[in-house]
Amino acid sequence: MNEGGTGLEATFAEALPELRRSASPPDQIAYARDLWPRHHLAVSEGRIAEHRPGLIVWPQTIAEVAAAVRFCAEHGTPLVPYGAGSGVCGGILPDPRTVVMDLKRLTTWRKLDASVPSIEVESGAMGIRFEEELNAKGFSAGHFPSSILCSTVGGWVAARGAGQCSGRYGKIEDMVSCLECVVGRGEVVRFHRRTHGPDLLPLFIGSEGVLGVITAATLRLHPVPEERAYGAYSFPTIEAGWTAMRDMFQIGLRPAVARLYDPFDSFIARMGSVKRARSAGKKPKKASAPRVHTPGAGGLALRSILRVPKLLNDVVQALGVRVLKGSRLVMIFEGPAGQGALDLALAATIAARHGATPLGEEPARHWLSHRYSVSYRQAPVFMAGAFSDTMEVAAPWSRLRDLYDGVRAALGSHVFVMAHLSHAYPDGCSIYFTFAGSAPTVAEAEAKYDAAWRAALDAAVAAGGSLSHHHGVGRSKAPKLGAELGLGVDIVEALRKVLDPAAIMNPGNLLPRDLPARRPVTPPPAQPVIDAASQLVHASGRATLAEVERALQAAGLSLALGPDAPAPDTTVDAWIASGAHGAPDPWLDPVDHLVAGFTATIASGAELEVRKAPRRAVGPDLFALFLGMHGRVGAITSAWLRGHASQRPRPLATTIARDPPIEAAEQAWIDRVVEAARAVR
Repeated sequence: MNEGGTGLEATFAEALPELRRSASPPDQIAYARDLWPRHHLAVSEGRIAEHRPGLIVWPQTIAEVAAAVRFCAEHGTPLVPYGAGSGVCGGILPDPRTVVMDLKRLTTWRKLDASVPSIEVESGAMGIRFEEELNAKGFSAGHFPSSILCSTVGGWVAARGAGQCSGRYGKIEDMVSCLECVVGRGEVVRFHRRTHGPDLLPLFIGSEGVLGVITAATLRLHPVPEERAYGAYSFPTIEAGWTAMRDMFQIGLRPAVARLYDPFDSFIARMGSVKRARSAGKKPKKASAPRVHTPGAGGLALRSILRVPKLLNDVVQALGVRVLKGSRLVMIFEGPAGQGALDLALAATIAARHGATPLGEEPARHWLSHRYSVSYRQAPVFMAGAFSDTMEVAAPWSRLRDLYDGVRAALGSHVFVMAHLSHAYPDGCSIYFTFAGSAPTVAEAEAKYDAAWRAALDAAVAAGGSLSHHHGVGRSKAPKLGAELGLGVDIVEALRKVLDPAAIMNPGNLLPRDLPARRPVTPPPAQPVIDAASQLVHASGRATLAEVERALQAAGLSLALGPDAPAPDTTVDAWIASGAHGAPDPWLDPVDHLVAGFTATIASGAELEVRKAPRRAVGPDLFALFLGMHGRVGAITSAWLRGHASQRPRPLATTIARDPPIEAAEQAWIDRVVEAARAVR
């Protein structure tokens, strides 16, 4: 089918007359893109929505979704699943032949089980309304992305997103126990999470619409917190701040919020505090006409200063601790009554050990009351004739300094840059860079924007970081995906051919246009190697659990295996292949994980490496092809395993099923995926 616009609508109307649809120009413009900031540059010179879809459809039932997918597969029509369009990586870029499927009419709560607690909800549920309605029933999903006002449950899952309270509740992949998807030729399938595998859920979480349409998710819930405890601290350096954060998470503290700002960002926050304090003592002003912001003298000044980013960054760096006065950490603990205050007191002790000055509750309370404002700060920058964007990367604690310095320097030669750390884990942390730039023309601004991103992504890879922690890949990071996943890109492409044989699902997204050159795979160590700062151990797949445990115990750590663990002479590869029995239950501490990275030999003989990172959002989690798969896809040749200190976090209790039985339909899809993955060369 090569039709677009009204021709595509007519064909759809004949085949699926009950399905709500539109090919009107206003709708085509509205669904032409997501919030990738690069699009805004084109808009600033009047190039609005250049990539418009031929048709938009609004299914209201799963049957309508399946019928539409089946129709598109039969006619070779590209199909783009659409939540609320709040993605920032270019995940949506249709053409006149494309059907955009808006899922926001799928909002039904199918089952709320208060005894678990959990909820099965359709993927179009809008974030903020979903959370508020859960709160009214005494529950919370624990997922609070900055985009919660304009994002959906399905979008959270597809992007492998993280919320602002990830320090207690984990990322979205830690919250999903079951997914319903429509794949390939319109088949409706359900995949269940299993602690010991096999588990295909991680392949759909982060798939960004290229493997199928997510239509419903079962999410683990939590009681609404009974109390919150607020604290804020100023550290002499940002490194002192993140070292304190590391110590907190590694002794078992789980602050819902822990956000550490670099000196310039902290300085801006302090100036805001001073302004608020002064305003509080003034009499209210008489009402006046609303202020209209225009790109006048202020915009000219902003554009001018951003055209010399290296000078601006050097000045800020030179001011350093002497003028900017350190880095600010805001923290919020929440949970049952009494726990928050105890945990905050322990956090304060650790902060003091690293030279922190307490700032009281106000900075954390202020952050909470403005927690979603960041999503609306870009528009004034673009209105002033400049541009801005964000980049979130992650690395183990041992690589965090290199990641911070490397990406900051790479960006700093093109744009003004500042940063904060906002998602911490026992083995590492995410760094969230915010940057802004300007150029005389839009074409030059686009070139500068692209150059900044290329340099920053290369720097992240060179520093041992992950390209994305929670925003996903889209088209903006796809060209560099091979540098991080290597053979993993080929594997995802092979999975796509199984789950989307007609190649209609969001073509051009996530995967690079051309398969990248293979990069060398790190050889397994002869003996287990400890990364003490990150509490990780790098062990060969042939090493025994006893050997790994001895190495960890020498560093004051342990695998913390339970009574159902296999014999000590079991190899790491055999242990993972059989389901890693005895490992700490991930449902009880969703912030932690079993494996930070691994290497493997596929059945075909090809080698795969997923480098160590605390968390990532660079497509599907390929570890799912090995955990509990009994070696069917291949063998683990080495793994970065988590070591645990003697202090353990309080468990987040749940009765959710750990290893639900595998039904025949799901087993058939597991078998197909296994065969596709093991054949990759």
